[in-house]
Amino acid sequence: MGKQADIGLIGLAVMGQNLVLNMNDHGYTVAVFNRTVSKVDEFLADAAKGRDTIIGTRSMEELVESLAKPRKVMLMVKAGAVVDAFIDQLVPLLDKGDVIIDGGNSHFPDTNRRTRELKEKGILYIGTGVSGGEEGARRGPSVMPGGNKDAWPLVKNILQDISAKVEDGSPCCDWVGEDGAGHYVKMVHNGIEYGDMQMICEAYDLMHQGLGLSHDELHDIFAEWNEGELDSYLIEITRDIMKTKDEDGQPLVTKILDKAGQKGTGKWTGISSLELGVPVTLIVEAVYARCVSALKSERVKASKIIGGPDKKIDGEKKAIVEDIRKALLASKIVSYAQGYMLMREAAKENGWDLNYGGIALMWRGGCIIRSVFLGKIKEAFDNNPQLENLLIDPYFVKVMEDCQDAWRRTIAKAVTAGIPMPAMTSAISFFDSYRSERLPANLLQAQRDYFGAHTYERVDKSEGEFYHTNWTGTGGNVSSSTYQV
Repeated sequence: MGKQADIGLIGLAVMGQNLVLNMNDHGYTVAVFNRTVSKVDEFLADAAKGRDTIIGTRSMEELVESLAKPRKVMLMVKAGAVVDAFIDQLVPLLDKGDVIIDGGNSHFPDTNRRTRELKEKGILYIGTGVSGGEEGARRGPSVMPGGNKDAWPLVKNILQDISAKVEDGSPCCDWVGEDGAGHYVKMVHNGIEYGDMQMICEAYDLMHQGLGLSHDELHDIFAEWNEGELDSYLIEITRDIMKTKDEDGQPLVTKILDKAGQKGTGKWTGISSLELGVPVTLIVEAVYARCVSALKSERVKASKIIGGPDKKIDGEKKAIVEDIRKALLASKIVSYAQGYMLMREAAKENGWDLNYGGIALMWRGGCIIRSVFLGKIKEAFDNNPQLENLLIDPYFVKVMEDCQDAWRRTIAKAVTAGIPMPAMTSAISFFDSYRSERLPANLLQAQRDYFGAHTYERVDKSEGEFYHTNWTGTGGNVSSSTYQV
């Protein structure tokens, strides 16, 4: 037998192929397998041509036999039942101490379960988020590993070597936490990604529909924004999209049907936020915005029946564009603040010891939400690891003070013009709620007690003491049990 492989990878779709090439570029011998075996031959004859340290295998048994011990097998297959099916086939072929790595977008409860089940069989399991798309996979993604910590020393060098690096050479990959922590952090990353994309779309709509700016003008604006505080991958690609023309010379983006797709990670983030009672309002609105976009035929009919403003904004365009930039920045801060709130609560719930500054570092390069902005988040948590919320960090307090008036003007103009801004509007509503010492929930509690005897607490009594009022005089004095959902 020739040189044994350092790692095996199953699943030769775009992400899988690019990760194999990335590993191979870093000196690792990689064995590959695909359920449709012809893809192995196609890969070896095309993208991997001439690379004798990429070993093609045509069965699971051959893949496992080609690996050096302790064996390491990475799955890059569709999340859900397919992952379980491959694990079931692998386990009888592996020895105790071997490692299975799931690099797909698995739901974190599945990773929790798989880590526990495989530990009982002596197999080490890692569930890792991998972000950056095909280019990231090829040149250096953000990698977010969690699972069985005993597996980490066995795969650390490989995962950190192939990951993106920041300016000082630090890898955008480090141990996240036990069980499903890595996939949870990747899920929140994707939720923030939903929010970022939706907010950029809202800024685009305001400037294109509202101000009547051309796509060439928008290219220049996004290019300028990408040189400042909003410097990020998503602003960069939006800049490029604005200048891309169709065959007839018209902007290609205007030919694309306005129905957005989604694969579920944004929805999972919203569901988790509801289960944990964390108000991740912006991400949820971004998910719902995609759902509304999918109602294309209904929207077309409604547009012919329901009237409203003409979606035009008057005023000095340069000043309004600067207001929109600040509104986008402020809303983005809220989005990340909410994402970190969610991770903090999930960590408490699951017993994870998350390094929040480290997570920002992992997101600094390679991933879809990578941006200069994340460096400030890392600094905030480095300065105060117990920081409750980014909105009260001194740096972000100052930024929000600078952006607040522009943010409010932007929202007001959009609402007056009839241009929908669900993400940015939810962001400012959350911001105003979070900074409010008193909210009208006192009335809400009175209403709940009135119709359901759900009780309330009083501001002039000790917290934790509950009261019920017989509001009608006929309802009696018996109250329902007090509980939190």
